[in-house]
Amino acid sequence: MSFAGKVWRLLVGIKDGLALLFLLLFFVGLFSLLSARPSPGQVREGALLLQLDGSIVEEASASDPLEILVSGTLPTRQYEARQLVRAIDEAARDDRIKAIALDLTTFTGGPHVSMKEVAEALGRFRTTDKPILSYAVAYTDDALMLAAHADEIWVDPMGGAAIRGPGGSIMFYAEALERYGINAHVYQIGTYKGTGEPYTNTQMSPELRENLETYVGQIWEEYRAHVVQARSQADIDAATTDLLALLDENGGDMAQTAIAAGLADTIGTKDEWGRRVADLAGESTWDKAPGAFAHTELDIWMAHVGREGASGGRTLGSSDSRIAVVTVAGEISDGNAGPGSAGAARIAGLLDDALDDDLAGLVVRIDSPGGTVTGSEAIRRAVMRYRDKGIPVAVSMGNLAASGGYWIATAGQRIFAEPETITGSIGVVLVVPSFEDILSDFGIYSDSIRTTPLSGQPDILAGFTPETDALLQAETAAIYDRFVGMVADARGLTTERANELAQGRVWTGGSARQLGLVDQFGGLDAALEWVASEAGLEENSWEPRFLSSPQDPFDQMLASLLGNAEQQPQALVNVSGRFVMDEQAVAARALQDFDRLLSTPGAQALCLTCMPQAVPRSTGPAWWSVLTSRIIAN
Repeated sequence: MSFAGKVWRLLVGIKDGLALLFLLLFFVGLFSLLSARPSPGQVREGALLLQLDGSIVEEASASDPLEILVSGTLPTRQYEARQLVRAIDEAARDDRIKAIALDLTTFTGGPHVSMKEVAEALGRFRTTDKPILSYAVAYTDDALMLAAHADEIWVDPMGGAAIRGPGGSIMFYAEALERYGINAHVYQIGTYKGTGEPYTNTQMSPELRENLETYVGQIWEEYRAHVVQARSQADIDAATTDLLALLDENGGDMAQTAIAAGLADTIGTKDEWGRRVADLAGESTWDKAPGAFAHTELDIWMAHVGREGASGGRTLGSSDSRIAVVTVAGEISDGNAGPGSAGAARIAGLLDDALDDDLAGLVVRIDSPGGTVTGSEAIRRAVMRYRDKGIPVAVSMGNLAASGGYWIATAGQRIFAEPETITGSIGVVLVVPSFEDILSDFGIYSDSIRTTPLSGQPDILAGFTPETDALLQAETAAIYDRFVGMVADARGLTTERANELAQGRVWTGGSARQLGLVDQFGGLDAALEWVASEAGLEENSWEPRFLSSPQDPFDQMLASLLGNAEQQPQALVNVSGRFVMDEQAVAARALQDFDRLLSTPGAQALCLTCMPQAVPRSTGPAWWSVLTSRIIAN
């Protein structure tokens, strides 16, 4: 028995040892995955391959680990405009990069200002006499904006090009809500504040339509001007207003129609395009697949050049002088959401953590529709703490800085925007549903005991008392008055003038500058240079420091396990297929609108009339909600 016991203990010891060994190997492998980075040594002479499998954004959103695990695939990739600009500008200076191969087969677009920043970087690359060759099956507005800067635009024989222009539909739910016995109580301040209209109207009010038509028309003109300036042979009128005649002249062939309209140069397959790139940038010595060419992938290139730096490729100085840049991107909430969503606690924490780091200045980059009033105010107060220390602060508006986004912008000493930036929407709305009618239809009633008219109010089951209605309207008006007062103080306007410019009206950056809501045209670089000047820093004696939260290691591990999106096969999607893909989210957005109606806890400065990109898709008011400033007073 003693011998058997010793053998048993030996076997248990071996088991425990093997378990520990495998556990150690697991954590070593896990660490290797988390630490994996593309090697800068893999940069090869040839083309820089920009295979954009996803969308361009201001700040990439964090991945949902649970969603990734359930689906087994990575979400659609997001490319930060600033990093793409840096990659392109550095490629223009590197002799190893002979050309840019721009593959837009699965590109899904982006908001107008971000698109313009990347397009202008391509334009700068082209001035170095290095060629850009673009390929896609289906070119739509955003892809054409980038491709317009290419020396050669290739379109697949199965594809074509279609310019839709900004525009779309808004869904109105008033009749449906009435039919199902749901009462939407809307408390709104601002003549042009259309946020509550989908729940009370069956069509746009004249004021909402006027506002939309004005600034959407301005965005369309900016888009046309950019494309034509980059590609003089593009006949935008023929490709839009005379499209049917042009199709008829070309036998209904979409690819040939694109050539006739000057939107493309060559019809060819991806393999043929690749061989053309190889003629200019060199043949691949490691990949013998059809259409292969010598190239460096974007991730490897970014690992080589580094991910930080100002847009525009400015050479950074070696000084310790740093200007902080904090990004407020997405809808503002009170918590720690983000990146890609503007969690106020997270952003204020980043600002406060850096406050004692002897920074020379601060730039607040805003690409947000706004959000909760408490979140917007928390960020504004965190920015004001910099100003209280005498640190110069500038605001750089990206694609939009509306409602709560403009609330934060009032903390800046100088506001920069692009002509296409969407801003303003200084107004407040509160939408609260109640269900007394639908409950009575099912024989459900309620009775109350009240000590005051506000006891148990707001009662979404039995309805609102007149005092509750009056209180909610007064609260909405008070928030609006505070908003207008902040704008007046920040912009040096009278309250009366600020109120005229408010009223929930949305402005483009061009109009906002004329009206005094914006100081100067320019992007992030312009704001950085202004702050450097205000701080008394000499040229090339400073560098930007981007304040950001560390990436979740679990997200990094999942991305490594599931592979790079650029290695996944690309689907062949023609123009009609692209249209269908763009419209698939409409039903989900409608559900989101109802979710917003039922879950919003207070008054909102909500820019539902802002459009998220130059070519918005046909959607319900959730495309508004992407651009909305929600001010919620709990």
